[in-house]
Formats: sequence, C-alpha cells, structure tokens
Amino acid sequence: MSTVSKREGQRILSLWFPHLGAERILRQRLGRSWRSRPSDHLPPSHPPLVISHRDRNAQRISALDERAEALHLKRGMGIADARAMHPSIDIVEADPEADRRLLEGLADWCDRYTPLVALDGADGLYLDVTGCTHLFGGERAMLDDILARFFQQGFDVRAGLAATPGAAWAAARFCGDRIIPSGEEEALLAPLPLAALRIEPDIRASLESVGLRTAGAVMAAPRAPLARRFGASLLLRLDQALGRLDEAVSPRLPVAPLSVERHLAEPVVLTAEIERLVEMLAVTLKVDLERRGEGARMLALLLFRVDGAVSRIAVGTSRPLREPKLIQRLFHERLTALEQDIDAGYGFDLVRLSVLAAAAFDMQQADLTGETEDDGADIALFADRIRARLGDNAVLKAVAVESHLPERAVATIPFSEAPQRTTPPKKPDRKDAPPATIFPPERPIRLFRSPEPIEVPATEMPEGPPLHFRWRRALYRVTRVEGPERIAAEWWHEAMSDPVTSTRDYFRIEDADGRRYWLYRQGLYGNPQVPPRWFMHGVFA
Repeated sequence: MSTVSKREGQRILSLWFPHLGAERILRQRLGRSWRSRPSDHLPPSHPPLVISHRDRNAQRISALDERAEALHLKRGMGIADARAMHPSIDIVEADPEADRRLLEGLADWCDRYTPLVALDGADGLYLDVTGCTHLFGGERAMLDDILARFFQQGFDVRAGLAATPGAAWAAARFCGDRIIPSGEEEALLAPLPLAALRIEPDIRASLESVGLRTAGAVMAAPRAPLARRFGASLLLRLDQALGRLDEAVSPRLPVAPLSVERHLAEPVVLTAEIERLVEMLAVTLKVDLERRGEGARMLALLLFRVDGAVSRIAVGTSRPLREPKLIQRLFHERLTALEQDIDAGYGFDLVRLSVLAAAAFDMQQADLTGETEDDGADIALFADRIRARLGDNAVLKAVAVESHLPERAVATIPFSEAPQRTTPPKKPDRKDAPPATIFPPERPIRLFRSPEPIEVPATEMPEGPPLHFRWRRALYRVTRVEGPERIAAEWWHEAMSDPVTSTRDYFRIEDADGRRYWLYRQGLYGNPQVPPRWFMHGVFA
C-alpha cells in the first residue's frame, strides 16, 4: 500500500466523528437525514442514547449522543452509575464491527474529494487534499461542503485542515472546523491541553504532575530533560505536529493511476444512464491510455449516491483494453449481474471510472482491408463478458505444466491469469527439431481426472501388455497393442519409499470392437511384496 508523507505545500484534512456509535443507531431508527429533517416533520424526542461495552467485569459507556452529554455523562462512566443518575436513558450494547463498517463507508464516500483517505482510529479520518481544494472552490468552500453533506447524512463531524496530520488532528478535536495556514502549527498547539499532542495517558499524567499542562509548556521546556524523563515518543509526536519530522499517512485503498469522473447536476438512477456515462468516461480514458501506450487490465466503476452510499464495481480483462465500446459492454454485463444488489436510492450524483491495473498495449498490424489476424481477441472479449456476468472462475483455461505425469501436465486456471498468445505459434523446423518434437507421443482424447484401477489376469510375458482386462465390471479382449512408453516417477515432488514401484509403463490398447484405450502398469514384476498394478488412464477417439 502506498504512503503519503509531508511535502512542500501538503494539506491534510482531519475529520472527527465524536458521536459515531450513537449516530449509527439513530440513523437506523430515525432515518439517514434525521438531523436535517424540517422541525415540523421531526419524530417525537428520543431519550438520551448511551452505548455500553464490557470493560473487565463492569459495563461502561463507550459512546453517547449529544443529549446524553448534556446530562454530564461521559465515556468510561459505569452504566450502573449513569442509570442511577438518569433512569430514562436508552442503553444499547456496543457493536465495534458495525461501527468499523460505517467508518469505512464514510471513507469510501470521501473518495469524491481525494483518493488518499486513511482511517484514524475508530472515529476519525485523514484526507490528503493537497492539490485538490481548487476543484471545490478553495479550502473553506471544500470544508463547508463536506460539513454540510455529512450533516444531511445525519452525522456530527468536526474538521481541521493543516499542513501536518498532527496539527489537523488537534484542530479538529480542540478547535472545531478550523483551517490552519502552513507555518502556524506552533501557534495553534501552544494553548491546547496535552491531549492535543496524541501522547499516551501515562505520559500525559506524568507531565501534568510536574506542572506541564499545555502543549506550549512542553515546547518551551528543554528537550534533553524531556527525552530522558518522558521518553522519545513525546518529542516524536511534538516534532510530527510541528512539521519537523515527516508523518506517513497510509491510504486504506490503493490509488488508481488513471481516473476520470463526471459530476452530475441531476442524479441518475437507471442502469442505461449509467452505462451511457461509462462509455463517455471511457472515451476520455482512452486518450490517457494511448498517451501512456497502455491498456486497462482492471477497471473500477464508482457510483456515489446522494445520501452517502458508494457502490464499487470492478471488471477484469484478459488482454489490455482501451476501446470505449468494449469497456461499456463489460460493465453492461457486470451491472446486469448486480442489478438486484445495487440500490440507487435517490440517485448517483458522481460517477468515476478508474484504471486499477494497466499493461503495455501491443498494436496489431492490419492488412489492406483494415483487419488484423488476431483471432484470439474475440475469444478474449467473450471470456471477459462471461466473467463479468458470472465471476472470475466461470471461464477456465487449460495450460501446459512441466510434469512427467500426464494428470499433472495440464492445469486449469482462470482465463485472465492464463498466458495469452498474441502471435501464431511457430512451426518447428523439421531439419533442426528432434524427433520427439516432430512426432510427439500420442495421447488420448479423453484423459481421466484420476486413473481407474483395472484387473489384468494374464500377460504374454512378465513385462508385456495384457491379453485381456476387466474394467468397470466388463471384460475386454486385446487385439492390438502399442508400447510400452515408460514414465518415471517425479521423486523431486513427493517422497516415495521406492521409485521403482512408482514407475509407469503405458500401452495403447485396441479391443476386439475397435475401441482404443490408454492404460499403464505401475511397478515392475519380480517383487513379491509389492506386485504391479494396472490402471486405465484415458480413451482415444
């Protein structure tokens, strides 16, 4: 995963959701827009909401809403004490996994502003908005837009924008909706309490015990005694907040090398409208791909819903692709398959098409009619459309594997992972090629997944072919034989007590009715303890 560290002109936005756990419950009960609903349509006042979790052997408050905070309830307080003080409070058991999913959903929604979004604990986000703010009318306009949209979705959010993650974090939690110009981090932190430095509670308590109660007091104290008494982590956090040391912010999702998007004045709902937008975006994307000499191998369509939900739809290609019509066809198949799972709600107001993976695009030489000789292109497109509709494992391809054993010589892998031939195979030169290349060993049309045991009552000689054999309760009389073809065991792949007993002698057999079989004897005669066994491995046409 890529990382983003402090650089010239860097701007980091910190978002803090102080009531995230309680807001998840309230949005389920009152609707997503419960905060922005007109007063004449508000439901009856809900009781103060408290989220409870077990801490050791006691139930304590892990989150609460504004009404509970107004009653002077705090996080960490015992549930029994809170109920004794205010019997009317509503208590709900904590669900950290649901809170985590909600925070990740908010991070997905923030992709509309920047692809560099990172999680900050259990109730915060970091956004690297360097170079993005002018697209939204400046820093203040972008910040107001974010706060207004979150308010409409039912969230109380605090924001801080600064040149370092530490300063932005402190501004969001202790100043609220504050934009800090670059270079003014020290002036911001000086009057704030020690918690603004993001230091451990035990270090904070030790600092307060010696009279250092603000970040400014720590900055004014000699550094060497601070490091000796309180550890290097204190100075590390201080230097990171002031921009003296770089602090890496790791985005939760990889950043796409190429992306195009369309902001819509009127949200779209219909699948046909989305497909039309995909083709329009693919036309723009084709220009960038041609400039880079690449084609897309993995594409993602992001649909940002008006109320904050985000749908991510990805398709893969077996060959580099940049033709807009073909990209539209792939997403048509994918959208058709997911039609029941995609909830448009009140519509999507932002559509983004991204290239997650790209590869070099090899141009094909066309003939005088303008057509190329690449016969595999239609097969690849067909396989891609099937995979987009039914999944990556819906189309498999058989590929040769280096193995002596026939059942291991071919493997089936997803079509997109199989090597694609872009030029016709070269015919071997009969003058230089060895005989095995000119006349390869004959193999059956149908090879069984696992060899099936057969009964061979008699042979012409100890190492010879069978005179007749019994397979699947039927007796077959042998009339013609070719072989043997000896295949040794692969001792380097698996431990074998005696490689001789694993040696195979293959025979091509024809019975009295003209049917042809491929069978083998495993092991050699002469060992009374381990007699040889016979197996049927395939049938010819």
